[in-house]
Amino acid sequence: MSDAHVPVRGEDEPEQLREQFRQLLRYRWLIGGGVGVGLLAGAWLGITGAESYAATTDIVLRAPTGDPFAPTLSSDKAINMGSERQTALSRKVAEGAAKRLGMGADEVDRLQHGLQVTNPPQTLVLHFTYNASDPKEAARRANALTRSYVDLRREQWESVRGSMLKSLQDQLDPVAKQNDELSQRIKGLSDGSAADSAYAVQANLLNRITDLRSKITSLKALDMTPGNVIRDATVPTSSDGPGLPLSLGLGGGVGVGLGLLGAWVRLVFDPAPRSAGDVARAVRGPVLGALPRGSAGALVVGRTDSRAAEEYRSIAFRLAYDERFADRRRLLVVAPRGSMESSVAVAVNLAASFAETGKNVLLVEADLRTPSLSERLDVSTASRPRWSRVPEHTEGEWPGRGQLMVDAAESGSFGLVPGERVRNVPRALTSAATTRLIAEADDPDATVVVVAPPVLAYADALALVDRVDGVLIVCDPRTVHRADLVRIRELIVGAGGTVLGAVTHTESRRGASANAARRGNRHREPRSSAARPAPSSTRPEPGRHLDGDGGDTVALRTVRSGDR
Repeated sequence: MSDAHVPVRGEDEPEQLREQFRQLLRYRWLIGGGVGVGLLAGAWLGITGAESYAATTDIVLRAPTGDPFAPTLSSDKAINMGSERQTALSRKVAEGAAKRLGMGADEVDRLQHGLQVTNPPQTLVLHFTYNASDPKEAARRANALTRSYVDLRREQWESVRGSMLKSLQDQLDPVAKQNDELSQRIKGLSDGSAADSAYAVQANLLNRITDLRSKITSLKALDMTPGNVIRDATVPTSSDGPGLPLSLGLGGGVGVGLGLLGAWVRLVFDPAPRSAGDVARAVRGPVLGALPRGSAGALVVGRTDSRAAEEYRSIAFRLAYDERFADRRRLLVVAPRGSMESSVAVAVNLAASFAETGKNVLLVEADLRTPSLSERLDVSTASRPRWSRVPEHTEGEWPGRGQLMVDAAESGSFGLVPGERVRNVPRALTSAATTRLIAEADDPDATVVVVAPPVLAYADALALVDRVDGVLIVCDPRTVHRADLVRIRELIVGAGGTVLGAVTHTESRRGASANAARRGNRHREPRSSAARPAPSSTRPEPGRHLDGDGGDTVALRTVRSGDR
């Protein structure tokens, strides 16, 4: 089968987006948690905002000037709005407002905490906003802070002007005194060169005096108003918050975004395969089928017309048309790690599906550690076909000469070589008898399905991959990692095998608990066959019925050396 069965949608962007959204929905608890956090934050914002009232004032700033109508005046260059905003938020302004409001010095920080000052772009306007729980108090404090800022800036400008006037006056006084002394001396001089020189010096002094007095007059004529209040604060009639319904809506929207972000981060760092495409890329083979939830159980093909049975038939048909499997039909079914429940269910149902098409099917249970397949199926004793007979058989070896027939109801029946506990599992799996059992199925209508323990738990499956035509990997995408699937493919290819594809399944929690309990009970059983109870007449124990050896009775049992 070619890799064309792997869905390639690199150019279908809408389909990729839908697939990614479906993958994000795997983490519904993260999305739900984000929505819950957003709603709680929105509710808190709506409740706290309902008790907050905002009062606002506006001030247009201006620089001190003697002629406000002068065309060369550029206030935006004389005023730094960033510095003015920091001044408005300073503690000095808050202290002045506290004195106006009659508040103590210990309440200055609390008064300053509720103030916000902003500057609209490309303007000389400072926007004062004060938030308080009482609307009247918010308006009163906003106006007090605005007046305090205006007074502080006026005091600062006047202080600068006073220092400049003092400096100019200090320069003027010596020059004026020198001019007075020179005038007295000129009166005593006669006409001549000395008088001319004194007059020239006096002219320079008069020019200096005139310049200094002009500067002093200009400074005294300046308008020191730092700005004009263009809007006084009024008592707000409604709260400053967005309201509880709008807050919940905003919180829910933000929560959805946070949940999706968290789900996306979890999806990026999730080691498990996110989709069938991830499984196909990891094993470098197609996903032949996806079993419904909880369908990895008993034999369903031939007994029910469920969705799971049809899915098994679909997998069997896809394998039948795979050119790598169609010639000799030898299939190995394995799981990555953990339980064999899913791989055994797939192997049994595929055997029933092949039998339904008229093939001579032999199911080989290569689990020689905890075999249990014959106990779970409706089996009966039968003679083995010629092509599956073992010419030579040594007591205590596997496979033995006994074979069971599995009744698959309407699908017919197929042979079963059950597993048996042996002392040396690797030797049994690599023995000549096992090789002949798998390799001598040369009948065109024959199909051999081998089920082995998990690949990452035991090396049993790797001992069989070079004697089959392909390997089918059965996995649960929720519990297996992409690195595990890549490792399994590398091990199978390195052992000389071929991965035909994968089958995914989703095990229900109830089924997983039941399987765990069943495995625990099976592992608690004694390993010696002599300690087991005698099998019933309708469900003979696997490997205990040999052709013509007299062991097919009800009350007697055959104990082999390998079970001691």
